[in-house]
Amino acid sequence: MKPAAPEPVPGGIRDLGLVRRIRDEDDEEAMLQPLEWSLIRRMFGYAAPVRRKLTALTVLTVIRAAQLPALVWITSLIINGPVTRGDTAALAWGVAGYALLALTTDGLFHYRQRYALEIGETVVNGLRADVFAQVQRQPMSFFNRVKLGRIIGRVTSDVEALRVGIQDVLFVSAIQAGQMLFAAAVMAWSDWVLFLVVLGLAPILWILNRHFRVKLSHYSRAASDSFSRITATLAESVNGIRVTQGFVRQEHNAGLFRHLLSDHSRFSIALARTSAILTPLLELNSQFFVAILLMFGGWRVAHGDMGVGDLITFFLLANQFFAPIAIIGNQYNQALIAMAGAERVFRLIDTKPDWEEPADLAELPDPRRAAGGPPADAAGVRVEFRGVTFGYDPARPVLHDVTFTAEPGRTVALVGHTGSGKSSIINLVSKFYLPTAGELLVDGREIRTVSGQSLHRQTGMVLQQNFLFSGTVIENIRMARPEATDAEVRAAAAALDILDLLEALPQGLHTDAGERGAALSTGQRQLVCFTRALLADPRLVILDEATSAIDALTEARLQRALAALLRGRTSFVVAHRLSTIRHADLVLALDQGRIQERGTHAELLARGGRYAQLYRQFVQVDDGA
Repeated sequence: MKPAAPEPVPGGIRDLGLVRRIRDEDDEEAMLQPLEWSLIRRMFGYAAPVRRKLTALTVLTVIRAAQLPALVWITSLIINGPVTRGDTAALAWGVAGYALLALTTDGLFHYRQRYALEIGETVVNGLRADVFAQVQRQPMSFFNRVKLGRIIGRVTSDVEALRVGIQDVLFVSAIQAGQMLFAAAVMAWSDWVLFLVVLGLAPILWILNRHFRVKLSHYSRAASDSFSRITATLAESVNGIRVTQGFVRQEHNAGLFRHLLSDHSRFSIALARTSAILTPLLELNSQFFVAILLMFGGWRVAHGDMGVGDLITFFLLANQFFAPIAIIGNQYNQALIAMAGAERVFRLIDTKPDWEEPADLAELPDPRRAAGGPPADAAGVRVEFRGVTFGYDPARPVLHDVTFTAEPGRTVALVGHTGSGKSSIINLVSKFYLPTAGELLVDGREIRTVSGQSLHRQTGMVLQQNFLFSGTVIENIRMARPEATDAEVRAAAAALDILDLLEALPQGLHTDAGERGAALSTGQRQLVCFTRALLADPRLVILDEATSAIDALTEARLQRALAALLRGRTSFVVAHRLSTIRHADLVLALDQGRIQERGTHAELLARGGRYAQLYRQFVQVDDGA
């Protein structure tokens, strides 16, 4: 039965709801078996590139497990033989044999360690690559549902737990278990009566493990989940540091974070306490077993059933049998943490996208490149909405029965208050989402039958909040066409009449943009994105409040260039400034996901309806600016 949730802390994270436990995919996991062999097999599937080393490591593990009892057995033979008889020559040969076996054991230990590290690194690299690839292929709805911190946690802490499980826990436990088996075999060969006593005590160990493994499994998963929440909150706090400092929320957020740390500490301490009870119990039982063996062994020596030397040999081997128990107990806790990490990593890797394109999906033809030569004059795409209904949650549509056509080379302006559906139309045109109902056609092809990559290769976007990657300005511009030369990049900026603005940066086009473009102003970032969009030579252009962060003087320069950028290209424009709306071929006035009015700027003004009201508001905003 699942443990009850802790009581809410007054004034704490559960009351405020600002940093709370969100029951998502990670928190809705059932209590699985502590060790899942299917997960272990799958993990080692990533070791295929070093399969030979894995085989060699398996052999070395078996050999080392046998060598340790063998050293003890040779020691007992030397004591019972040359030492007891006082045979110096035989003693020298025995010591030489022991030294040779010891050197061989240590030499093989070096390779076992090295191979384990290489195999662990290979598995970790493969897992991280698969997680990254799986995240990259997810649609936008996935990122609305899953926190960034949880994804980071999978690639960092969870994968590192797997590394420890592979490099240390698995092979160390295998050696210790093998040592117990080989020691048991030699004990059975030496004196099977005393060995039966050892076997009779085994159920006690099984009962102890049975009792503690459920608690350890629960606490290890709870500690892992709580750490994931810490990672998610930390990532969110760093991304929102401007808001935090702007509203003086540092101390408050620090208090919320301390509550998360307290949760994690509580689970970690509970895990440590449970493990601290189990390990001494295993140690105590080992000593208890030795006492029982000493009693039965002494009785057998007293009755002449075995010699003192044989008893010493048996006790040395018994120590090799019982010593690994405490080590395996400690490793068991780490194994559970690794299994919890494996469950979470593979759950992410196995996450099916909400929708997925077939591999053989047709590409959207580009008529400008049909002959394989240099691009001809721009030719826009034809976009047609036929009764499109859409909702990010299908049960709650945000667009209702939207129907319109954007003819090739024409500009469609989307106007309306916040939440009217403008961004949703752009998301559908970009194939970031698929319609819930109705049809969306691109050049006469239903968008579900067109490859998203081929559509995106013919699309240029400039959004209100554009993202720049770490690197230089010119590297960010080249993301549209990695093969573009410096001259082509400069030509694109010159065509937009902003080359002088980019060259005015401290190192010109080679200025470091910083993380997320932090080294540039918001307006400078948008200039970079304008140049990037033009360099892509798109047939479809999407501008979403693209000039909102640019001053009026720069916008006036851009407007002349935008006319050249949009000429012959189909464009969707979301803007509150009049300069773009006035020249649109089709204006769609939206309200609550429905098209209220459509027509040109002049036609809609003449009607005096919804658009005319919005227009007067825009005029007031522009005049106020």
